[in-house]
Amino acid sequence: MNKTMFDIISPDGIPISCEPFNTQEEAVKYAFQWCKRFEQQGYYSTSRWEKIPLEDLPENLDLVPVTVNE
Repeated sequence: MNKTMFDIISPDGIPISCEPFNTQEEAVKYAFQWCKRFEQQGYYSTSRWEKIPLEDLPENLDLVPVTVNE
């Protein structure tokens, strides 16, 4: 049986968590916690050296559904 879970994808195109989330709410909550990791420097730096201001970072993340076989 298939189950839909959710991932948050960083501006670099990689998931911000090792495991997908059971609900969209869990994923979004984790995304805001993840963004806080960059508060001290004030921005997120991509692999292409692009600096994304911290206040713009959440809108640069993508919430994507993931189908998992159980």
